[in-house]
Amino acid sequence: MASEIKHIGKLSCSNMDSSAPHTSLIHGLPDEIALLCLARVPRRYHNVLRCVSRKWRALLSSEEWHCCRKRNNLDESWIYVICRGTGIKCYVLAPDPATRSLKIMQVMEPPCSSREGISIETLDRRLFLLGGCSWLKDANDEVYCYDASSNCWSSVAPMPTARCYFVSATLDKKLYITGGLGLTDKSPNSWDIYDPATNSWCAHKNPMLTPDIVKFVALDGELVTVHKAAWNRMYFAGIYDPLCRTWRGTENEIAMCWSGSTVVVDGTLYMLEQSLGTKLMMWQKDKKEWAMLGRLSDKFTRPPCELVAIGRKIYVIGRGLSIVTIDLDTVRADGFLVSSSTGPLVEHDFPPERCRVISI
Repeated sequence: MASEIKHIGKLSCSNMDSSAPHTSLIHGLPDEIALLCLARVPRRYHNVLRCVSRKWRALLSSEEWHCCRKRNNLDESWIYVICRGTGIKCYVLAPDPATRSLKIMQVMEPPCSSREGISIETLDRRLFLLGGCSWLKDANDEVYCYDASSNCWSSVAPMPTARCYFVSATLDKKLYITGGLGLTDKSPNSWDIYDPATNSWCAHKNPMLTPDIVKFVALDGELVTVHKAAWNRMYFAGIYDPLCRTWRGTENEIAMCWSGSTVVVDGTLYMLEQSLGTKLMMWQKDKKEWAMLGRLSDKFTRPPCELVAIGRKIYVIGRGLSIVTIDLDTVRADGFLVSSSTGPLVEHDFPPERCRVISI
């Protein structure tokens, strides 16, 4: 505890402006003690904390706040689910310890809610909505960002290439995009990489043998690329190394995940196979093959579904925000899946387009 207070005290002193008059976070308490107290407030009350004062609002957006919560195992993971009906809505779900299920905490309407073909990714505590098009407008290069720390939307640097219906992934705190529609003949094979630290993009030519990428999967510090061959409509895979920007072929069995939602838990890739029933599959890296962990009832999963994970729990989110929870620590050797399910959380029957997690 003493070392924790000493560390936070150093951070507090380094972040203060010596020329500005000092105002305590909590009257009568040193700031390092007040920070430890405030960091223990559950995330569902953070919007209330932001309204107390400008100093509290600045604190909740600071790296000092997030480091303190993470270091003390106080950070909480919420799921952001993008659904499309008459427009795009973002449902924010949080685990509810009382019911052992997910609870809707917030419903947001993004700035680009009327667009089709957008891509959604998260980097640290920010949710990005990229590109897209509409019936009246071609593909665009706009990027919107939702900061979960400040609970607000903003525009960030536009993409070098206007795109819609493209693929994206995040790796090593950078965002990668390629492919899609609306491309010019000057950049059909380009890759665009976004660095949030500088709010800038860099574009480079596609290093692969084919531009027909239909899926990205970030795995083991590299990007697994899934391609659709134009000549025989078969799917094959490759691996992109972001450090040297090179691509190499790999075993094509992993390309089976092209049509299913995937999630990585503790370095292992899982896929939800939905073509003939709903099955949870696991990629066995040593054997270079997929193994079925178990089947799930379509009555509970309500496909098409998306996968997302918090810790060792995988959430299968289907139409109407129906949810099946699978605890990987309870999976038996015979493949029996121990799961729990909750009915739809909303009245509409729209399927989820993408699910992502942000931890604060």
